[in-house]
Amino acid sequence: MKPSAARIALIIIAMISPLGAKDRTGLPEPEPGQRIIQAVRTDDPIVIDGRLEEIVWQREGVNGFTQNDPKDGEPATETTEVWIAYDDKAVYVAAFCRDSEPDRILGRLGRRDVAVDSDWFYFYVDPYYDRRSGYAFAVNPSNSIRDAVLSNDVDQDFSWDGVWEWKAAVHDNGWSVEMRIPFDQLRFSSRDEYVWGVNFRRVVKRKNETASLVWVPKSEPAHVSRFARLEGIGDISPGRHLEVVPYVTGRSQFQPAEPGNPFRTGHRFLGNAGLDLKAGLKSNLTLDATVNSDFGQVEVDPAVINLTAYETYYQERRPFFIEGASIFNGFGRGGVYINAGMNWPSPEFFYSRRIGRAPQGYVTGAGHVDVPGHTTILGAAKITGRLGSWNVGFINALTAREFAALDASGLRSKEEVEPLSYFGVFRAQKDIDRGRRGIGIMATGVMRDTANTNLAGIMNQNAFSLAVDGWTFFDANRNYVLGGWIGGTRVEGTPENILRLQRSPLHYYQRPDAAHVELDPSAGSLSGWGGRIQVAKQNAPLMWVFGIGALSPGFDPNDLGFQRAGSDIVNVSFLPVYMWTKPGKIFHMFVAGSGVLQSYDFGGNKVSEAAVVILQGTFRNFWDFNAEIVAFPDMLNNRLTRGGPMAMSPAGMQSSFMLSTDSRRPFILEGGGTLSNNGPDGRGWSAQLAFRWKPASNLSLSIGPRYNYDDMATQWVGRFRDDRMTATYGTRYVFGRIRQQVVSTEVRLDWTFTPALSLQAYLQPFIGVGAYDRFKELARPRSYDYNVFGQNGSTIAFADGIYTIDLDGEDPAVAFSFRNPDFNVKSLRGTIVLRWEFRPGSLLYFVWTQNRADYANPGDLRLRRDMGDLLTAPGDNIFMLKASYRWNM
Repeated sequence: MKPSAARIALIIIAMISPLGAKDRTGLPEPEPGQRIIQAVRTDDPIVIDGRLEEIVWQREGVNGFTQNDPKDGEPATETTEVWIAYDDKAVYVAAFCRDSEPDRILGRLGRRDVAVDSDWFYFYVDPYYDRRSGYAFAVNPSNSIRDAVLSNDVDQDFSWDGVWEWKAAVHDNGWSVEMRIPFDQLRFSSRDEYVWGVNFRRVVKRKNETASLVWVPKSEPAHVSRFARLEGIGDISPGRHLEVVPYVTGRSQFQPAEPGNPFRTGHRFLGNAGLDLKAGLKSNLTLDATVNSDFGQVEVDPAVINLTAYETYYQERRPFFIEGASIFNGFGRGGVYINAGMNWPSPEFFYSRRIGRAPQGYVTGAGHVDVPGHTTILGAAKITGRLGSWNVGFINALTAREFAALDASGLRSKEEVEPLSYFGVFRAQKDIDRGRRGIGIMATGVMRDTANTNLAGIMNQNAFSLAVDGWTFFDANRNYVLGGWIGGTRVEGTPENILRLQRSPLHYYQRPDAAHVELDPSAGSLSGWGGRIQVAKQNAPLMWVFGIGALSPGFDPNDLGFQRAGSDIVNVSFLPVYMWTKPGKIFHMFVAGSGVLQSYDFGGNKVSEAAVVILQGTFRNFWDFNAEIVAFPDMLNNRLTRGGPMAMSPAGMQSSFMLSTDSRRPFILEGGGTLSNNGPDGRGWSAQLAFRWKPASNLSLSIGPRYNYDDMATQWVGRFRDDRMTATYGTRYVFGRIRQQVVSTEVRLDWTFTPALSLQAYLQPFIGVGAYDRFKELARPRSYDYNVFGQNGSTIAFADGIYTIDLDGEDPAVAFSFRNPDFNVKSLRGTIVLRWEFRPGSLLYFVWTQNRADYANPGDLRLRRDMGDLLTAPGDNIFMLKASYRWNM
C-alpha cells in the first residue's frame, strides 16, 4: 500500500548481524516453509516458438497458483504449469496457461513495458539470492513484453530493457509462452553451484484475477523476500558481453522568420552522430557509456503555470539516465515500503535532469540573440552492479562550454552562458542477512570552470554532498522496520554568488525577524545537513508510520539534486492506516488512514500543522476510488514574503477525490476534482475527466480535459524598499488577489502495429489566465493584517501597463510602481513518434515536434477567442530522423 500524502525517508540506525546460516556446500539453507523448485540442464536445442514441443517440457511442471485478486488466498480459477531449464548460455522458462474459455483470452498489442489491459505471464528471478533485488520478465498472448529491475523487495523499475527472446502461442485450451534469458543479461556472482529466488505470476484480465506460485497475502507488502528457492543450476559461466550502438540523426527545424534577425531565418538543418556502449566489466558490473548524446526522440514536457518561488519538477525521459536508475532513486527508502512524506520537502541528492539542462547564464549585450536550448553532454559513463555484497552505481558526465551568439547590427560576437562542467554520482548499498538489514552511502559532486566573471556571480563553482542511509527489521516477518538517512551538502563559489544563494528561496537568510540565520556577504561557501528517521509497522490490517526529519537552513542539494521546498525545517508526522483485504459486499479492498503532521523552523516557530484523512478502495464492480482531506489551523508562514518577515496563513481545508471505471472495458472513464477553502485567503476548485477508448487490440486513445479555478487573496507581487515602513523592517511586501483559471487537455494516441513497430502521439493545448486586483501590503509581521491600496488615504492608478501606488495621495515622493502582473499564457505542445525496433536493440525513430505559444489579452479568458489565437499562432516544427544499430560482440 502506498498512501497518497507525500514521500518520506528515514535516518538509518542499522544493527549489523552475522549473515544467514549456510550449509556445508556454502549455499544458504532453505527458509522455513520455503518452496523449492528444480531447474533441469538440457543439451538439446530449444526453439523459442511458444509451442512447448521440446523434450525438456514434457516432464511434469510446477503448478498450484494462489490468488491475490480478487479473492486473496484462494486457489487460482485457471491452471498454470511452469518449467525451468538451462544450458551453458541461458536460462529457459516455459509456461502453459490453461483456460476454460480460450475464446476469451485477452491479448493486446502494446509498446515495450506498457502495462496494456490483457492477460500476462510474469517470471521473477533473484540471481543474487539477496531476497531484495532481481528481474522481472513478462509476455502476453499477443507477444507484447515488459521487463524490469526489482529493488527494495517491492519496487519495480521498468526502464531497464534486457536483450532476451520470447514467444507466445494461443491454443484451443489456453496459451503458452517460452523465454530464453541469456546469463549475460543477469548479474550474479560466479560459483560452482547456484541458488536463486524465483516466482511466477499470471494475470487473467477478463476476471481481474492475479495469481502467483508463491502467494504473499495482500496484507503483507513483501515480494522478493518471499520467492521460491531455485536449485539445480551449476557449472555455468555468468558470461560477459559488449554492445556498441552508434547513432546518426538528421534534424530540420522550421519556424516563422523574423525580419532583421539573422538567427530566425525560418529554417535550420542539423546533423549529428554519437555512440552508446554497454559492456560487462565482469559478471556483476555493467558499464554504460554515451558520447555526444542525442535525446530528440523523447516526449516534450507538459506546459505548467508556476507562481511559486520554487522550480517545477519534470520527469526524466532520456533513456541513458532512466535505465537502471533504481539504485540511485531508492536512496533513503530501503526497507520502508509505506510512502508518506506528510509535508516533508523530499530532497533528492540526484536529479539527472541537471545534466544537460538549458544554459543558466544570460547575455549582457544588446542585439539579436541565439541561445542553445540545452547543454551538450560531451560524454557520460555509468557503472552499475555488485561488488562483493555491495550494490554499486557510479555516474560521470562532462558537459560542454556553451555560448550564445549575439548579432548587433551585423557585428557578430558570442558570450559564454554555461561553463564546462563535471557531474559525478556514487552510490553503494550493502544488504545484510538477506535484506533484513542494510546500509548505504551516496556522494555527489559538481565542478564548474567559472573563469567567466558573469557566470561566477550566478553559479556555484563546486558543490558536494555526502549521505548514508539504511534500515533494519525488528522481526523475522519483516513487520516492524526502522530506516532513514543523514547527510550534508557544501557549495563553494565567489562571495557574490554565495550571497545570492543565501537570499534564494531555498534559504532566505535575509529574513529580518529570523534570529537563527544571518547573511554573510563575505562567505565563499555554504554548508548544511539533513536527515530523516522513520519507524513503521508495514503488515496489514493495521499499519502505521512515524517520521521525524530535519533540514538545516544551509542544506542545499540543488546543483545535482532537487528539493521541492525550502530548508530550515523540522518535520514530525504520524500516519496510521487500516486495510481490509478480504472482499465484502461493497469492496474488494478498502484502505482508511488518518494522520497528523507538524513542522517547525530552526527558530522554534511552528510553520505548518495539519490533519490528514485518506480513503482508497476497489468496489465489487472493479471501480477504483481514492479521496483525501487535509485540514489545517491558522499558521505562521516563513515563506510567503519571500525573504521578508513572518506572516500568518489562515485556517482552511483541502480535499480531493478520484473515481475510475473498470479497466477491462473498451471505454474507461476517470473523473475527479479538488476543493479548497482557505477562509479569508480564498477558495479554489478543479475538475478533470479522462476518457480512454480501446477500439482495437492494438489501439488506444485517451483524452483528459481539466479545469482549475483559484481565487487567492495573497499572491506575491514584489518587495519595495521604504525606510519609513518600520513595521515591516523598512520594506513593503506587496501582494494582490489573483483569480486564476487554467483550461487544458492532454491527448494521447498509442497505435501498436507489431511489438516492434508503434506510433505514439501526444498533444497538450493549454490556456492559463491570471487577473490581479485588490493590491495590498503586509501591515505587520506574524499577522494576516494588510493595508489595501486605494484605502485610508492611499491611491492606486493604472496607465500603460503600470500600477502606481501613492501612499498618502499627495506626495509623489512616497509613490512606487510595478508592472501589471496579469497574464494569459497559451501553449500548444505535441509530439508524434514512430518507433521501429528492426532488430533487437536497433531502433529507427521518426519524430515530429510542434510548439506554439501566444500571450495576448492578459487577465481575460475567452475560450473561443483564446483557442483561435493559439491555433493561428506561429509555431516551431521540428522533424527528426534517428537511426541506431546494436552490435553484440
